[in-house]
Amino acid sequence: MNAKPTIAILGGTGDLGSGLAKCWLAAGYKVVIGSRSADKAKSFAKELGGEASGDDNAGAAKAADIVVLAVPFANHEASLREVRDVVQGKIVVDAAVPLVPPKVSVVQLPPEGSAAQIAQRLLGEGVRVVSAFHNVGATKLHQGGRADCDVLVFGDDKASRDIVIELASKVASAGIDGGVLANSAAAEALTSVLIGINRRYKVPGAGIRITGLPAAGQ
Repeated sequence: MNAKPTIAILGGTGDLGSGLAKCWLAAGYKVVIGSRSADKAKSFAKELGGEASGDDNAGAAKAADIVVLAVPFANHEASLREVRDVVQGKIVVDAAVPLVPPKVSVVQLPPEGSAAQIAQRLLGEGVRVVSAFHNVGATKLHQGGRADCDVLVFGDDKASRDIVIELASKVASAGIDGGVLANSAAAEALTSVLIGINRRYKVPGAGIRITGLPAAGQ
């Protein structure tokens, strides 16, 4: 893999996906916007400028080293099945949160344990699934600069976690190693808690910070 991998963002025209795209483009990464409509993805990539391109989901996933899934949970399984064959041997970063309308501020995890565990089961052992970016408000990503929150990163392969932690450090204060993929349930559940906090305190994007860790580089 190159020093700066090419990143595909499936759901890249949405709030979270486009926010991540802007941050990684600003950091010098090549980004491929993925959408169910190739024309929509290509049009949006032109708006973003820089090293951005667009394609349908399968084409975007095929062209990238790392694939980020930033789609609503309702489209989660269908999107995974759509790209399963072309992501073998790659890192797939799952940012999906199992929100169940209308009570999205109530934790409702799936029977499988988490969206990330569903992704790993559907994609198979040939894909290194890493889970991250659940608790980053899209509003923060669109403000420019890094979001003032931390990103919890989960995965069963430590080398893959480390790669995604580095990517997270480009969009937020820090990427934090949260351990194995099963632990993703904690961050996925926390999203509903943060949605409730946003509503009660009337803020656009409550986030999390992990305290007590050494500063970067120490």
